Amino acid sequence: MTLPDAIAEMRAFNRFYTRIIGLLEEGMHSTPYALSEARVVHEIGKRGATTASALCEALLMDRGQMSRLVWRLSDQGLLTSLPGTDKRSNTLALTSQGDAVRDELDAGSEAAAAELLAPLDLMGRHDLVAAMRRIQTILAGPAPDSALTLRPPRIGEIGQLIARQGLLYHLEQGWNRDFELLITRLYADLDSAPDPTTKALWIADYGGDLAGSIFVLPAAGEEGTAQLRMLYVEPTFRGLGIGRRLVDETIRFSRAAGYRRLILWTQDCLVSARRIYQAAGFELVEEERHHAFGADLNGQYWALSFQ
Repeated sequence: MTLPDAIAEMRAFNRFYTRIIGLLEEGMHSTPYALSEARVVHEIGKRGATTASALCEALLMDRGQMSRLVWRLSDQGLLTSLPGTDKRSNTLALTSQGDAVRDELDAGSEAAAAELLAPLDLMGRHDLVAAMRRIQTILAGPAPDSALTLRPPRIGEIGQLIARQGLLYHLEQGWNRDFELLITRLYADLDSAPDPTTKALWIADYGGDLAGSIFVLPAAGEEGTAQLRMLYVEPTFRGLGIGRRLVDETIRFSRAAGYRRLILWTQDCLVSARRIYQAAGFELVEEERHHAFGADLNGQYWALSFQ
């Protein structure tokens, strides 16, 4: 999608969403309070007490706008200023009247969300909430306090892995549909491997988001050898050490399963992945130029011995 097309789609969505959640109304949820006022009341109520500077940072408002909002809400009896430890600023807190307004606004928000979600079936709710979560992650980045866990795949995630990786390598490397068909077969090979103790697939779950994956299975025709397959990390989650964590888990599992070595096949254009393999102790044993996925590539075979 070109940048102008993306801009047009975003503006259309913004117009739709501001209308559907009632932001064009004079007051939030049939109250006399505008969106900016409601956000300030909510943020102070959530924090218990805070400063105007902290509110400016949290809500991305300039100091002049915040000063006017604080003055107006204080004049209406919703806010009070408490002496702060820093003489240059005061700590803001809600009054009892402010608490009542916060409760009213929260109830209105809950009712509005319920009204939007109630007509949807389970699939519709899942898709809507997942899309909202995805928008937040893409625009604001992964939450810094989220935990990374490695877990087995859930229903629907194998198909998601195939679709995401097929699209990702098409956009980043220009690879065609042949790659998507190849990885479909690779995941089928994992499923058909008979001994569950010699194979595993890990989802990198970062705060509830699918951030990446990897799997290992017995190498075809090579006794005592495991093969690492399909290391991938979503672009939004790169730079967090997820790829290295996935490779380390694959190595740990392969050792514990009794394999003598671990091998993998990659392309030299996948620079970030190669660096992870090298850092983990893999050594390049062979490479060959070939044409695949609609591109001229240099395939590389890497191996890690456990003996």
